[in-house]
Amino acid sequence: MVSRTPLPHTAVPENEMANRVMRKVAMRLIPFLGLAYFLNYIDRTNISFAKLTMSEDLGLTETMYGLASGLFFVGYILLEVPSNLALHKFGARRWIARILVSWGLIAALMAFVPNATWLNIARVALGIAEAGFFPGIMLYLTFWFPRAVRVRLVGVFMVALPLSSALGAPISGAIIQYWHGLFGLEGWRVMFLVEGVPTVLLGIAAWFYLTDRPRDAKWLSSEERTWLDRSIEAEQSKTEKTGHVSVRESLRNSTVWLLGLTYFGIGYGLFAISFFLPTIVAGFAQQFDTTFSIAENGFIVAVPFLIASISMILWTRRSDRLEERMWHLIAPVALATVSVPIAMYMNSPFLTMAVITVTAVGIFSALPIFWYLPTTFLTGAGAAAGIALVNTIGASAGLAAPYLTGWLLDTTGSSKAGLWVVGGFMAMAVALLFVVRRRLAATTGDKAVV
Repeated sequence: MVSRTPLPHTAVPENEMANRVMRKVAMRLIPFLGLAYFLNYIDRTNISFAKLTMSEDLGLTETMYGLASGLFFVGYILLEVPSNLALHKFGARRWIARILVSWGLIAALMAFVPNATWLNIARVALGIAEAGFFPGIMLYLTFWFPRAVRVRLVGVFMVALPLSSALGAPISGAIIQYWHGLFGLEGWRVMFLVEGVPTVLLGIAAWFYLTDRPRDAKWLSSEERTWLDRSIEAEQSKTEKTGHVSVRESLRNSTVWLLGLTYFGIGYGLFAISFFLPTIVAGFAQQFDTTFSIAENGFIVAVPFLIASISMILWTRRSDRLEERMWHLIAPVALATVSVPIAMYMNSPFLTMAVITVTAVGIFSALPIFWYLPTTFLTGAGAAAGIALVNTIGASAGLAAPYLTGWLLDTTGSSKAGLWVVGGFMAMAVALLFVVRRRLAATTGDKAVV
């Protein structure tokens, strides 16, 4: 059985072996998977920068743009659970490679959409291709990392999420502004093309690079493979004694659904900011009589996400060091809940971005700790189905948030109403977390969630 003491802030039985194996596995998997997640979020959200010039070219209103952004999640939601079950059956190497290649091709082909209808079709197809990627990675990490170190290492992996916006925003803005006319294409079309191709190449590399399970890892010694395999199996056996491990039980489990609704609230804030922050910054011209170029917009949008990247790493390390999860999850979500609605009531661009930065810090700091919770009571195929279901319910916020935010922007002419709705859904997430905390404390015996 693996101890829950942290390493190198951490320690597990057979310290020297544990440290060596975890270091090897982390160095092998986390950078590669982090890069894939980095490209994933860029290809999913770069439409927010394309909008700045694409809307005029394709004749999009704010509502039409919100619909196109959200349609990504239609196919994503429908195929999330089947895709994760396929990963469990066929192996991560094959399935993650398939996902990367197919979504990269569609992301690049979005450069050639002629009108709003084809943009909508492309967004649905992108969601179908990408379905199962994130919950698949969450499941895959449980094959390799004991629970004691998982939050910290998931945090390192998930830092690719805010970094994709921190780095992707200025890159996307610069491509649109300075590469306009390349290949005879508008700047936003060049951006889709240039940012889609690396994903295809990474998918091809995944086929040769990834390893399905510790027992197959030729890059570990025989002794290291045996230790890791036994450690993970012992931990999963302990979970199975109290957990719901079958697919059917996972899909019907009320705690899984509560986690999904909680993730919906957190995700609503994440998607609203990700898809509309460039629009909010562009709105400073009318609100504060301050104008920025598309490239400058990208650098401004990057700031909240860059700071959130740093906070995510520090906060997850603290959670592992103190061996505490729930309050490390509730506190940042509550912080984001309070801060997000007041952003539009600030009297300068600087103060507005400062408050939005606080919101981003709260949302992103919560995410890695949230994904610790399903693994406390789900294993095997049940974990594949349960984790996918939680992500599916949460991902439906990606359909609702862009469309509703865009409609409110069209209807009211202001971002304020949309951000109040964000705050409302995040408040729901905080309330649900207290219910989840009570459930998990009663059923798992995991002191970290008490």
